[in-house]
Amino acid sequence: MAYSTLVQLSERTSRIPMARPREITPVGESPAFKSILDKVEQVARTDATVLLLGETGTGKGLMARAIHEHSARPRGRFLSVDCASLPPTLLESELFGRERGAYTDASTPQAGRFELAHGGTIFLDEIGELPLDVQAKLLRVLQEGTVERLGSPRTINVDVRVIAATNRDIHQDVEQGRFRRDLFYRLNVFPISIPPLRARLGDVDVLIRFFVDQLSSRYGKRIHTIHQDVVAQCRRYSWPGNIRELEHVIERAIITTTDGVLRLVESLGSLHVGCMDNHEATRLIDVERLHIQRILRSTGGRIEGREGAAVALGLHPSTLRSRMSKLGISRQVSL
Repeated sequence: MAYSTLVQLSERTSRIPMARPREITPVGESPAFKSILDKVEQVARTDATVLLLGETGTGKGLMARAIHEHSARPRGRFLSVDCASLPPTLLESELFGRERGAYTDASTPQAGRFELAHGGTIFLDEIGELPLDVQAKLLRVLQEGTVERLGSPRTINVDVRVIAATNRDIHQDVEQGRFRRDLFYRLNVFPISIPPLRARLGDVDVLIRFFVDQLSSRYGKRIHTIHQDVVAQCRRYSWPGNIRELEHVIERAIITTTDGVLRLVESLGSLHVGCMDNHEATRLIDVERLHIQRILRSTGGRIEGREGAAVALGLHPSTLRSRMSKLGISRQVSL
């Protein structure tokens, strides 16, 4: 499966109803990336459940779409559910549906995503954020191929291919009781680990050019030259926000370009990996901590919203909070 095919795939699937907009197109030429594409091509021909593992911003969403598009059910619907963004009280009805009167304000019946995806694929993003009670009901769907709407004893047969994704250490969650072991085994039929951008820096050049081609037309800009310093800095940067962060960096550069020569708006020099003096952090985890602290200072400690640190880093707010907790960063300390 050539990455040029996946670029075309992205343009087609971006119009699928209920799919998340502006997903990152999987593009690359590195051995690590091509290995992932080989696995995608192998499993796409089957109906096996797939578990995509990797940090936020690595392109798990488009890998899921690639699997669907190259499966035996490409004409079926591809529905994406972000398990981290929906309140726990709404997750069950969103996934499995509801009947009128199932709860307060449920004035009309509603089909769940599994019903709507019948004959197609459902992508459960951030599956690790599912509450345990919803995990139990999802397990039943996977085991029996049936759903029950809230407020109804009637079972509905569904034929849905399931692709799940998480940026969490799901093995640790299983050991600590935060994720059901039996559900993990059901989901872990064909796991695919997607490497972070820092592990495939050889793809930075082609990704920069891809984003320039895609985004310059969106903003009506003509970029005829990419300044050599752009590629040099991007190759040395650790990219804690992965490909999504790279996209945002290039997008800001395009917006501010006036002479057709692409230059970075901000300098990535102080965050280079391997190019720091003896007084700076040299471990990757320290580089990530410094970068998140810098972004938090620039946003006044704000995490959510269009001007928040999560958007600047290309992370989900809950993911950023989890990363901050892991790195020992507090909003107050970072100001």
